[in-house]
Amino acid sequence: MTERDPRLGAFVESLRRAFDAATLEAEPRASMDRIFAALGDVAPAGTGVPARREVCRHLSAAFAALADAPAPLARLARDFAALEPRLAWKPRPAGGPFASDNWAEGHANAMVIGPGGLEERGDVMIGASLLGPHVRYPDHDHGPEETYLVLSPGRFRHGDSDWFEPGIGGTLFNVPNIRHAMASGDAPLLALWCLRV
Repeated sequence: MTERDPRLGAFVESLRRAFDAATLEAEPRASMDRIFAALGDVAPAGTGVPARREVCRHLSAAFAALADAPAPLARLARDFAALEPRLAWKPRPAGGPFASDNWAEGHANAMVIGPGGLEERGDVMIGASLLGPHVRYPDHDHGPEETYLVLSPGRFRHGDSDWFEPGIGGTLFNVPNIRHAMASGDAPLLALWCLRV
């Protein structure tokens, strides 16, 4: 049987506890239950090479803002910070409508679990998105349903909704193929996302 890397295991457990403490409606709660059930089966370690982008300099500010957060979020931030240097931070491969002019250099995504992540699997993807200050991510959509856990201030929209701020520790759920986007203000935006394929 494959054993999960201890630091990755600590992150998965912290993520589960943070979602347990979050307010979720029935559909995203069921999605996260299925994701954590799938993660009970450990997949082989990934072979990705760690990489950082210039925008990653904002991670320390995002982590610092979580130091006084409720215990589940503070623990998640610590476990993610311990894991982060091993991640391959990359830009989104394609643009999209309404992206800010500074979007290309002002964002990075990292796969924690999933293709190219620290644990290679195709049924579940868990990753992070980081936006530097005053960056607007392009509108985009994808087939898998997705639940976000927001770790910093920032605005989101999906479908026909207006922009809204989930707040630190807030969540949002994207049904399959719904158009969605996010944007940062004066502070960097850091969010974790979980997709069930």
